[in-house]
Amino acid sequence: MLIVERADPLAPGPRAILESSHALMREMFEPEENYFLDFEALRGDDVRFFAAREGDVTLGTGALALKDGYGEVKSMFTADAARGRGVAAAILRALEDEVAALIADGRISSRIDSENKHLVARDKETALRVMETHTMSDGTEKALVSRDQPTAEPIGWVIVQKE
Repeated sequence: MLIVERADPLAPGPRAILESSHALMREMFEPEENYFLDFEALRGDDVRFFAAREGDVTLGTGALALKDGYGEVKSMFTADAARGRGVAAAILRALEDEVAALIADGRISSRIDSENKHLVARDKETALRVMETHTMSDGTEKALVSRDQPTAEPIGWVIVQKE
């Protein structure tokens, strides 16, 4: 059974995954184009680090770096042998759950709901330009948004979370 949980990036399993990820990034990009977080940064108070495992075998990692009002996904990597088994999707769900908790605590103002392709925001101003709004039968408000340009086409619906 696949388990995704908070983890220590210096533990042997997560560390091995991260070392593979860092090696690949170093092969692909010049040093000034690499933005991965080092091990100590992944242990910081402003980072939520997760690992996916089956039993004692670590299959993948992912992290959420807390920024000024938002979270940035970092260190998403799946072991070669585990690719195509839903590991990254499970880690991303855990990161989205973490973001939802941080929104509830007022630490982050919006999130992307990757499954439904919605930007979930604390208020309409966080959600780009609002073109129109509707209240759904359960009282949830949604807004059709576009990029903040006068002639922009709609890009999708936003669910506005109530505090």
